[in-house]
Amino acid sequence: MIVLHRQVALFLGGLITVFSLTNMAYASNQKPAGPQVIPIALIGGTIHTVTGDIIENGTILFEKGKIVGLGLTVEIPENALRISVEGKHIYPGLIAAHSIIGLTEIGAVRATRDNAEIGDITPSVRTPAAVNPESEYFPVTRANGILVALSTPSGGLIAGQSGLIMMDGWTWEEMTLKSPVAMHIYWPSYRIRTFPGADSEEDQIKQRDKQLKKLRDAFQAARAYKTAKEAEGQSNIPYHDSDLSWEAMIPVINKDIPVLVHASDVKQIQAAIDWAIDEEVRMVLVGGTDAWRVTDRLKKYDIPVIIGGVLRLPGRRWEDFDTPFTNALKLYQAGVRFCISDGGGGSNERNLPYHAATAAAYGLPKDEALKSVTIYPAEILGVADQVGSLEENKDATLIVTDGDPLEIRTHVELAFIQGRPVDLSSKHTDLYDKYLERLDQVKN
Repeated sequence: MIVLHRQVALFLGGLITVFSLTNMAYASNQKPAGPQVIPIALIGGTIHTVTGDIIENGTILFEKGKIVGLGLTVEIPENALRISVEGKHIYPGLIAAHSIIGLTEIGAVRATRDNAEIGDITPSVRTPAAVNPESEYFPVTRANGILVALSTPSGGLIAGQSGLIMMDGWTWEEMTLKSPVAMHIYWPSYRIRTFPGADSEEDQIKQRDKQLKKLRDAFQAARAYKTAKEAEGQSNIPYHDSDLSWEAMIPVINKDIPVLVHASDVKQIQAAIDWAIDEEVRMVLVGGTDAWRVTDRLKKYDIPVIIGGVLRLPGRRWEDFDTPFTNALKLYQAGVRFCISDGGGGSNERNLPYHAATAAAYGLPKDEALKSVTIYPAEILGVADQVGSLEENKDATLIVTDGDPLEIRTHVELAFIQGRPVDLSSKHTDLYDKYLERLDQVKN
């Protein structure tokens, strides 16, 4: 039993403030914790390292935001805060590999939607700067174990650059774990729309080809700009003023960051793979509803897949009902690197572990399902040296639960982001306490 129960110790400027989540839960008044200032030891729990063995009745020690020891015999400093987690489980924080959390709040209110920029070619857009730290979705999401998310731009053709954010912080700068992570491209649809009022098939094909040409032209212009900039550096003769759009494309051309191509239909995926090979860029497939149909090419060119949700309907009337549920299994069996996201939403990001759980229920090995929301997204997004598993020298971004985090009945009892104890209250706990009090009034 956890000694502090639902109490969380917050270390702010060297002072310890202890507050009870049982009696005080404010839906929009969660206060981010300051940097970890004293060592913390979680003692007696079952440690699920994800990349190694499960350690029963173990201890995990972290200091200054980093894990400095874990195992059966860990030397604990005298000044450390010791928290008994006997009978509990310790997991790395879950990672949402594709999300707009923090970028949108109310879908019907345009002023609260900052996930898309105007225009088809906007590579210089960086999403972390638009993240709203006060979003109501952050407390609800982290309370279910999701502590890191890829803040993803949407809209247009080249939508911009994403960044990994942590689910706690006063400002977007404090919340940013890594930026930029990738460039995002939304591949034009190959499906012909036949509903009343739709353009003719010929016009739809022309529009698609126009978009693809615009994409190729953008990369050609970016390569020309890169060549001119390099020549300028050698000759000291200025070519022209810097262009932020093409500057943003240089890391992609240099393969410093990957291109996350959003495509679901098999024709889209095949065309995107051909394009990535021609352009010689690092591609990651996002969405990938039909990824299981092209596993041979994904495997051949080592293209990882961020599955855009498991809890969804089949894409075609004649497909089996469990087609989306078995996508991860088929990628796993084919040896394709993958991870699971919830489909990119913000309001339902808290349901991420249940997408992985459904994949496990339909054949994906249980340990692979856990990895699909921890270490696998960390590897695909280039932060496996920081998060995704419990290892020494990695960030102390972890959760303490009373069971398997993929089980809907499991509760997250403690959470830490880079060693900082996280407030797990939210609008949900506030309403729970509110109506629990009403029940007490009715009984009296």
